[in-house]
Amino acid sequence: MDLRQQLDQSNKRLVFTNGVFDLLHVGHLDYLEKARQLGDALIVAINDDASTRRYKGDGHPLIPADERARLLLALQPVDAVLTFSEATADRLLTAIQPHIYAKGGDYTPETLPEYPTVQAYGGRVALIDYLPNHSTSDLIRKIKALPE
Repeated sequence: MDLRQQLDQSNKRLVFTNGVFDLLHVGHLDYLEKARQLGDALIVAINDDASTRRYKGDGHPLIPADERARLLLALQPVDAVLTFSEATADRLLTAIQPHIYAKGGDYTPETLPEYPTVQAYGGRVALIDYLPNHSTSDLIRKIKALPE
C-alpha cells in the first residue's frame, strides 16, 4: 500500500511540493514548514542535477542532488524526498496524486505548469508566500559581494 492510500484510510492528507532547493536556507525551511502544515505528510521532489542546469543555467546546482536530498530529509517537516529529471513534476503528481500540491506564491494557477494535472485528478493547489528577503539568489549575491 502506498503512502497516499495509507493516509486516505486514516482520513489524513498528503502534501507534495517540488523545486531545486539549492543552498538550503531559512526561507526554504519556512516554506516547507508552511507546506507541511497543510496536511499530515510532506513529499518533496527535487530537480536532479541535469534538470537543474537546464532550469537555472550553467554553474547550477551548487549542491549535488544526493546531498540536497539528504539535507531535506533531515528536516522535521519532510517525510520523503524524490528526485526527478523532467521539466515539470506532472509525472510524479499523476503517479502520487497528493491531496495538496504546494508551490511558491510567485506562481498563479495560470502560470503553474502542473495546475491542469492537479485539477485533472481532483487535487488542490496551495500557493505559499515566501519569507521576504530569503531567496537563494539573494544569498548568492551576498556571497559574491563579500570581500576576498
